[in-house]
Amino acid sequence: MKYYIAIPTYNGGDIWREVVSNIKKYSTDELFVQVIDSGSVDSTKLIAEEAGFDVTCISSKDFNHGGTRNQAVYKYINEFDIVIFLTQDAIPEDGFIDNIISVFKNEKVACAYGRQLPHFSANPLAQHARAFNYPNKSYVCGKNNVSALGLKSVFMSNSFSAYRLSAFKELEGFPSNTILCEDMFYAAKAILAGYQVAYAADAVVRHSHNYKPLEEFKRYFDIGVFHAQEKWIREKIGGAGGEGKKFILSEMKFLVKNAPLWIPLACINNCMKFFGYKLGQNYASIPLKLVRMLSMHKRYWS
Repeated sequence: MKYYIAIPTYNGGDIWREVVSNIKKYSTDELFVQVIDSGSVDSTKLIAEEAGFDVTCISSKDFNHGGTRNQAVYKYINEFDIVIFLTQDAIPEDGFIDNIISVFKNEKVACAYGRQLPHFSANPLAQHARAFNYPNKSYVCGKNNVSALGLKSVFMSNSFSAYRLSAFKELEGFPSNTILCEDMFYAAKAILAGYQVAYAADAVVRHSHNYKPLEEFKRYFDIGVFHAQEKWIREKIGGAGGEGKKFILSEMKFLVKNAPLWIPLACINNCMKFFGYKLGQNYASIPLKLVRMLSMHKRYWS
């Protein structure tokens, strides 16, 4: 199967150098890498060009999580079989390409995502989040898993993912204008169309965030906005099935054992997530000026 890598970038900073270095280290010289840069003012474009990557530049106001990735796909959709997406802060580990590509031997698989280990600088909250959401066991989800797993059956992450391009064309890609969660949107469409979504635990990157309480609030506000706009996903796939409660219990157990002083911050963060999500679900009744203040992805509201 022919494949390439696509990466949206914007002021990638020092970590971008490490991402580029590991892509080169763990791939062949023939690998095609497309970068779509949204107006970086640092050395992001130069680093990509020096690595031999193909760089397309767009205005920062034109970036959209779904639309920009569609642009990365449709430009080459007839030349390749698989596209692998990374974000500019996801550092690949050895075997990341072969191990995520291998799941497409199953012709039912439309898309896949790999395991995300925390950065070495990750705090205890970020360490637990990665361990909870990205276990060490691979699995495949299809329509028959929806009733038992609900939203978990369509979990995806474009920080490190891969898509079969024939299915991408059939399913008409990502939504062109979404605040985030374009990956979940696509996974839901794929499963409802009879395809499967795979998790490749042996395909690994390092990717995590040490979010502060206000950042968690804003991120979950945007997730709430997404679910308010795309009600069909929860209607047809179901809810989270108690995953939130499982996460909190797992987090408390992890922190009691490993980092008890972080428990107060964990409680604050979880409250901020809850209230952010609930407010986001009701964004339509909030003045636009305030919505912009509450949102992490402010460009979406321009």
